[in-house]
Amino acid sequence: MPRDATTGSRQEILRAAARLFQQQGYDATSMNDVAAALKLSKGGLYHHFQSKDEILFNLMSHAMDITEERVIAPAKLIPDPEERLRTVIRRHIAVVLSERDREITVMLHENHPLSPALRKRINARKKDYVHFLENLIGEVQRSRVSKGTVTPRAAAFALLGMINWIYQWYRPNGSLQEESLARQYTEIFFQGAFV
Repeated sequence: MPRDATTGSRQEILRAAARLFQQQGYDATSMNDVAAALKLSKGGLYHHFQSKDEILFNLMSHAMDITEERVIAPAKLIPDPEERLRTVIRRHIAVVLSERDREITVMLHENHPLSPALRKRINARKKDYVHFLENLIGEVQRSRVSKGTVTPRAAAFALLGMINWIYQWYRPNGSLQEESLARQYTEIFFQGAFV
Protein backbone atom coordinates (compact mmCIF):
# COMPACT_ATOMS: atom_id res chain seq x y z
CA MET A 1 0.00 0.00 0.00
CA PRO A 2 1.44 3.43 -0.88
CA ARG A 3 2.78 5.57 1.91
CA ASP A 4 1.33 9.00 2.50
CA ALA A 5 3.24 12.23 2.05
CA THR A 6 4.21 12.52 5.69
CA THR A 7 6.43 9.43 5.66
CA GLY A 8 8.39 10.24 2.49
CA SER A 9 11.08 12.84 2.90
CA ARG A 10 12.32 15.15 0.18
CA GLN A 11 15.81 13.67 0.57
CA GLU A 12 14.54 10.12 -0.02
CA ILE A 13 12.70 11.32 -3.10
CA LEU A 14 15.79 13.07 -4.45
CA ARG A 15 17.97 10.00 -3.87
CA ALA A 16 15.47 7.72 -5.60
CA ALA A 17 15.04 10.15 -8.49
CA ALA A 18 18.82 10.51 -8.87
CA ARG A 19 19.18 6.73 -9.04
CA LEU A 20 16.39 6.43 -11.62
CA PHE A 21 17.62 9.37 -13.71
CA GLN A 22 21.10 7.85 -13.69
CA GLN A 23 19.87 4.37 -14.65
CA GLN A 24 17.08 5.22 -17.09
CA GLY A 25 17.75 8.83 -18.07
CA TYR A 26 15.66 11.84 -17.18
CA ASP A 27 13.36 11.65 -20.20
CA ALA A 28 12.59 7.95 -19.67
CA THR A 29 11.76 8.38 -15.97
CA SER A 30 8.26 9.46 -15.01
CA MET A 31 6.91 10.86 -11.77
CA ASN A 32 5.05 7.53 -11.48
CA ASP A 33 8.41 5.71 -11.61
CA VAL A 34 9.77 7.87 -8.79
CA ALA A 35 6.64 7.36 -6.67
CA ALA A 36 6.66 3.60 -7.31
CA ALA A 37 10.35 3.29 -6.37
CA LEU A 38 9.51 4.78 -2.98
CA LYS A 39 6.15 3.02 -2.57
CA LEU A 40 4.80 6.53 -2.27
CA SER A 41 1.44 7.65 -3.62
CA LYS A 42 1.60 10.02 -6.57
CA GLY A 43 -0.19 12.60 -4.40
CA GLY A 44 2.49 12.12 -1.74
CA LEU A 45 5.18 12.76 -4.31
CA TYR A 46 3.44 15.91 -5.56
CA HIS A 47 3.17 17.08 -1.97
CA HIS A 48 6.97 17.42 -1.96
CA PHE A 49 7.69 18.32 -5.60
CA GLN A 50 5.35 19.86 -8.15
CA SER A 51 7.18 18.51 -11.22
CA LYS A 52 10.00 16.35 -12.49
CA ASP A 53 11.72 19.60 -13.51
CA GLU A 54 11.66 20.74 -9.87
CA ILE A 55 13.19 17.43 -8.77
CA LEU A 56 15.95 17.77 -11.37
CA PHE A 57 16.69 21.34 -10.34
CA ASN A 58 16.90 20.32 -6.67
CA LEU A 59 19.24 17.45 -7.58
CA MET A 60 21.52 19.77 -9.51
CA SER A 61 21.44 22.40 -6.80
CA HIS A 62 22.37 19.73 -4.25
CA ALA A 63 25.18 18.57 -6.56
CA MET A 64 26.59 22.10 -6.55
CA ASP A 65 26.25 22.20 -2.75
CA ILE A 66 28.26 18.96 -2.56
CA THR A 67 30.93 20.43 -4.85
CA GLU A 68 31.18 23.57 -2.74
CA GLU A 69 31.31 21.63 0.55
CA ARG A 70 33.62 18.77 -0.45
CA VAL A 71 35.85 20.35 -3.08
CA ILE A 72 35.99 24.14 -2.86
CA ALA A 73 35.71 24.75 0.90
CA PRO A 74 38.49 22.30 1.94
CA ALA A 75 40.76 23.52 -0.86
CA LYS A 76 40.37 27.14 0.24
CA LEU A 77 41.93 26.20 3.59
CA ILE A 78 45.22 25.26 1.89
CA PRO A 79 47.61 28.23 1.55
CA ASP A 80 49.88 26.80 -1.18
CA PRO A 81 48.19 27.24 -4.60
CA GLU A 82 49.77 24.15 -6.15
CA GLU A 83 48.71 21.93 -3.25
CA ARG A 84 45.27 23.58 -3.35
CA LEU A 85 44.90 22.63 -7.03
CA ARG A 86 46.07 19.06 -6.37
CA THR A 87 43.44 18.85 -3.62
CA VAL A 88 40.73 20.16 -5.94
CA ILE A 89 41.58 17.52 -8.55
CA ARG A 90 41.61 14.69 -6.00
CA ARG A 91 38.40 15.81 -4.29
CA HIS A 92 36.54 16.52 -7.52
CA ILE A 93 37.35 13.01 -8.77
CA ALA A 94 36.15 11.57 -5.44
CA VAL A 95 32.85 13.45 -5.74
CA VAL A 96 32.29 12.32 -9.34
CA LEU A 97 32.97 8.69 -8.39
CA SER A 98 30.92 8.70 -5.19
CA GLU A 99 28.17 6.09 -5.38
CA ARG A 100 26.13 7.87 -2.74
CA ASP A 101 26.18 11.22 -4.58
CA ARG A 102 24.42 10.32 -7.80
CA GLU A 103 23.27 13.94 -8.00
CA ILE A 104 26.70 14.77 -9.43
CA THR A 105 26.39 12.43 -12.41
CA VAL A 106 22.78 13.50 -12.97
CA MET A 107 23.96 17.11 -13.08
CA LEU A 108 26.74 16.25 -15.52
CA HIS A 109 24.43 14.34 -17.84
CA GLU A 110 20.98 15.91 -17.62
CA ASN A 111 21.37 19.70 -17.80
CA HIS A 112 19.37 20.19 -21.00
CA PRO A 113 15.87 19.25 -19.71
CA LEU A 114 15.72 22.15 -17.26
CA SER A 115 13.60 25.16 -18.10
CA PRO A 116 15.65 28.18 -19.23
CA ALA A 117 15.15 30.01 -15.90
CA LEU A 118 16.27 27.02 -13.81
CA ARG A 119 19.12 26.18 -16.19
CA LYS A 120 20.34 29.78 -15.87
CA ARG A 121 20.47 29.46 -12.06
CA ILE A 122 22.43 26.17 -12.17
CA ASN A 123 24.74 27.44 -14.91
CA ALA A 124 25.56 30.53 -12.81
CA ARG A 125 26.78 28.23 -10.03
CA LYS A 126 28.76 26.14 -12.52
CA LYS A 127 30.37 29.32 -13.88
CA ASP A 128 31.39 30.29 -10.35
CA TYR A 129 33.22 26.97 -10.08
CA VAL A 130 34.92 27.49 -13.46
CA HIS A 131 36.07 30.96 -12.32
CA PHE A 132 37.37 29.48 -9.07
CA LEU A 133 39.40 26.94 -11.09
CA GLU A 134 40.58 29.59 -13.56
CA ASN A 135 41.82 31.84 -10.77
CA LEU A 136 43.50 28.94 -8.99
CA ILE A 137 45.24 27.76 -12.16
CA GLY A 138 46.39 31.33 -12.85
CA GLU A 139 47.74 31.54 -9.32
CA VAL A 140 49.69 28.30 -9.82
CA GLN A 141 51.05 29.56 -13.14
CA ARG A 142 52.27 32.79 -11.53
CA SER A 143 54.00 30.83 -8.74
CA ARG A 144 55.98 28.58 -11.09
CA VAL A 145 59.17 29.30 -12.99
CA SER A 146 57.81 27.48 -16.05
CA LYS A 147 54.37 28.97 -16.49
CA GLY A 148 53.30 27.15 -19.67
CA THR A 149 51.40 28.61 -22.60
CA VAL A 150 47.94 27.28 -21.78
CA THR A 151 45.51 29.96 -20.61
CA PRO A 152 43.88 29.41 -17.21
CA ARG A 153 40.45 29.34 -18.87
CA ALA A 154 41.40 26.64 -21.38
CA ALA A 155 43.13 24.67 -18.62
CA ALA A 156 40.04 24.91 -16.35
CA PHE A 157 37.75 23.59 -19.08
CA ALA A 158 40.24 20.83 -19.97
CA LEU A 159 40.45 19.77 -16.33
CA LEU A 160 36.67 19.74 -15.92
CA GLY A 161 36.27 17.79 -19.14
CA MET A 162 38.77 15.16 -18.02
CA ILE A 163 37.25 14.70 -14.59
CA ASN A 164 33.57 15.06 -15.42
CA TRP A 165 33.73 12.37 -18.10
CA ILE A 166 35.10 9.71 -15.71
CA TYR A 167 31.64 8.57 -14.62
CA GLN A 168 30.97 7.40 -18.21
CA TRP A 169 33.68 4.74 -18.23
CA TYR A 170 34.87 4.17 -14.65
CA ARG A 171 34.22 0.76 -13.07
CA PRO A 172 34.93 0.42 -9.32
CA ASN A 173 36.21 -3.14 -9.82
CA GLY A 174 38.34 -2.20 -12.85
CA SER A 175 42.10 -1.85 -13.06
CA LEU A 176 42.09 1.91 -12.40
CA GLN A 177 41.26 2.62 -8.78
CA GLU A 178 40.26 6.05 -7.52
CA GLU A 179 43.52 6.91 -5.74
CA SER A 180 45.67 5.88 -8.70
CA LEU A 181 43.35 7.67 -11.09
CA ALA A 182 43.55 10.90 -9.07
CA ARG A 183 47.34 10.70 -9.01
CA GLN A 184 47.56 10.06 -12.77
CA TYR A 185 45.07 12.78 -13.70
CA THR A 186 46.95 15.26 -11.52
CA GLU A 187 50.21 14.34 -13.27
CA ILE A 188 48.63 14.58 -16.73
CA PHE A 189 47.13 17.96 -15.91
CA PHE A 190 50.26 19.44 -14.37
CA GLN A 191 52.44 18.18 -17.25
CA GLY A 192 50.09 19.69 -19.81
CA ALA A 193 49.09 22.96 -18.19
CA PHE A 194 52.35 24.11 -16.62
CA VAL A 195 55.17 22.85 -18.85
